Amino acid sequence: MTKDFRHIDDPLLNDISDDALSSELYFPTIVFKISCASSVELNQHLLAHIYAERNKDTEGIVRSNFRGLRGWHSHNKLHRDKVFDPLTKRINQAGARISKQLGYDEEKVLKIGTMWSIINPPGSANKAHVHPGAHWSGVYYVQAPEGSGDIEFIDPRTSHIMTQPTFSQKNRRNRASWTKVQYPPRAGNMLIFPSWLYHSVNPNLSKLGELDSERVIVSFNLSQT
Repeated sequence: MTKDFRHIDDPLLNDISDDALSSELYFPTIVFKISCASSVELNQHLLAHIYAERNKDTEGIVRSNFRGLRGWHSHNKLHRDKVFDPLTKRINQAGARISKQLGYDEEKVLKIGTMWSIINPPGSANKAHVHPGAHWSGVYYVQAPEGSGDIEFIDPRTSHIMTQPTFSQKNRRNRASWTKVQYPPRAGNMLIFPSWLYHSVNPNLSKLGELDSERVIVSFNLSQT
């Protein structure tokens, strides 16, 4: 006769529900967000000079932009032009604050190595890419009409292309389980993220007319010097 052990009072099986569960966060991917003060005047100043750059070089260069979709990309040395000083000073100041927060070597300065502008008219986008040769990269939104294209960050770990668990459809997925995150563009906002973090920009679907529909940004790379 086989005995049924399911009803035996085994102290090893008691009080399992009282086991403590904790979690610890390691290897975080940080995205810094800065809301720039007095951005209206700054953006008007930047917009005039960015369009002047496009008028000088209508072709621009091709990087993550699609020239066939009329996406325009400037040269990458805008930070050397004095007319962009109101922005470059803010970016370098942000680099100093990041260095302090993360405990970087005080003898090393996190500053701009390259800086450029991208103009995306309706229908244009930017393919997924990274920024080799830098520590941090960023974007400042000069003009961002509604629907002009969220930036999307992609989990760089291979876990998101391996077997994925099934999540409950009843509740919002826990942030620790996200494999992508999107930020809507807002004029006057700046995002700074690790240069190795894959990112792309969704198509501009703005319904405004003429130049008002264009998504205009300044991007940059920061490295320790």
